[in-house]
Amino acid sequence: MKALKHLNKYFFKYRYRLIVGIIITIVAKVFALFTPRLVGASINVVSDRLEGKITQEVFRAELMTNILYLIGAAVIAGIFTFLMRQTIINVSRHIEYDLKNEIYQHYQILSLNFYKSNRTGDLMNRISEDVGKVRMYVGPAIMYTMNTITLFTVAIIYMVNTAPKLTMYTLLPLPILSVAIYKLSKLINKRSTIVQQSLSTLSTYTQETFSGISVIKSYGIEPQTSTEFDDLSAQNRQKQINLTKVQALFFPMMILLIGISNLIVVYIGGTQYMNGEIENIGTIAAFLIYVNMLTWPVAIVGWVTSLVQQAEASQERINEFLNTEPEIRNKANELTPIKGDIEFKNVSFVYPDTNIEALKNVSFKLNSGETLAILGKTGSGKSTILDLIGRLYDIDHGQVLVDDKIISELNLHSLRESIGYVPQDAFLFSDTIKNNIKFGKEDATDEEVIEAAQNARVHKNIIGFNKGYETILGERGITLSGGQKQRVSIARAIIKKPDILLFDDCLSAVDTETEEKILKNLVKLTKDKTTIIVSHRVSSAKNADKIIVLEDGKVIQTGTHETLINTDGYYKELYTKQLSEKEMQ
Repeated sequence: MKALKHLNKYFFKYRYRLIVGIIITIVAKVFALFTPRLVGASINVVSDRLEGKITQEVFRAELMTNILYLIGAAVIAGIFTFLMRQTIINVSRHIEYDLKNEIYQHYQILSLNFYKSNRTGDLMNRISEDVGKVRMYVGPAIMYTMNTITLFTVAIIYMVNTAPKLTMYTLLPLPILSVAIYKLSKLINKRSTIVQQSLSTLSTYTQETFSGISVIKSYGIEPQTSTEFDDLSAQNRQKQINLTKVQALFFPMMILLIGISNLIVVYIGGTQYMNGEIENIGTIAAFLIYVNMLTWPVAIVGWVTSLVQQAEASQERINEFLNTEPEIRNKANELTPIKGDIEFKNVSFVYPDTNIEALKNVSFKLNSGETLAILGKTGSGKSTILDLIGRLYDIDHGQVLVDDKIISELNLHSLRESIGYVPQDAFLFSDTIKNNIKFGKEDATDEEVIEAAQNARVHKNIIGFNKGYETILGERGITLSGGQKQRVSIARAIIKKPDILLFDDCLSAVDTETEEKILKNLVKLTKDKTTIIVSHRVSSAKNADKIIVLEDGKVIQTGTHETLINTDGYYKELYTKQLSEKEMQ
């Protein structure tokens, strides 16, 4: 139960609702337990009339009174049972809502490396399936536990006061039940954990398959993926069956033990009545009703135990992520304005998940309002520089300074709020094109959206769609071409009007003519902004104030376009090659 202690703060938050719900539960069950006594009393009235102990008028009056009491108690019990569900079950939904938000918010602050080492399907499963299991604990499990405690308390007190010896024999099977529950609950906990892990694997595979459906269709490997899915489904089915087999032992055991209790009541109670130890035959009838009323609570003990064990297994999985500390911490609480001065001082960086040394002793300085272009071969460390400026990772050696302050000492929200980032792999959400552009500025007007799209040279493409800016994109923007996705991503960055703009090879899928037009617009838009352009094309870099060339994580060339094309090296070779290719077109 240690894992479930995490929920105590939510129980405290909704303590008043829970207390009211518990009181309502007790009242509902107290009224429900009037039924056996009233039925027993009615049978005694019938018995007295048959024996001639009371007159017909008294018989009718007492029987009618008992019937009215029975109806009244049933109505009141029904009303309070409805209110009980409205309070306790509603609390469980509130806690489910809070827990999902807590998990989601924690996911948001975890570092990029966390997402590289954990699968999306597993993350989704913990916030959906696992939280659902926990909700069953904070709702139905608590409600039915209170039902059981109230029923047992009131019923056993009445039974002991009426016929203590018969009560003892009637409740004899219960210790056996307790031992069986204890043994089975351990096994349920173990198998529930296995089932949840299996569901995570299945969710991950399904999510990856749907995300990569275009690749699967292109290679024609639908049969193979179907076979793999069948195998995973079969494994999950078997694990679910293994869990169900254990859970299925509860109810037959309950029914058997309750049946034995009924036989004991009839045999022992009948014997005691015949021997004169029990005065009224109605007592036996009341005991039979009590035993059968306790059937569901006793049976529910097993179900509730199963719920608790499953909830504990799920909460352990949730806590595993909630206890994961973010590698990138916000050390400064005070929001600070960012001007845009950027400096790297002998920066070296190794990716923690792969141990690849991406940067080696890199240094450069960029003043606010200047533009830096970074060129180099694939894997030379260009994108890593942008990741470090956005503080997606913390460096190993050296210093990254922003406005002459060590980047880790700046408020993380202020830093990232001041950055407009266009990634190499443009990611768009399954939403309208307009909302994807407004993602950079949620309160942007339609005019601002159109202006950003025009500057990114994508406005004409958008208005060509049937629904224009209201066109809903498929997952990851699959509705658009590669170049269109990149340009929408550029529009999303520039509409924000940030102090720092980072472009990570974001024109690679655009033709050279469109690239030239976008770059001209960007020159105007980035006039007073610190801009870094990562590219494989000299055309994207030639207008920059400074250019650096990387190779294997090291700076091998630095200067302006004019100086570099007149200096032997990678930049000059790339310029000559791309110039000749352009002339051939």
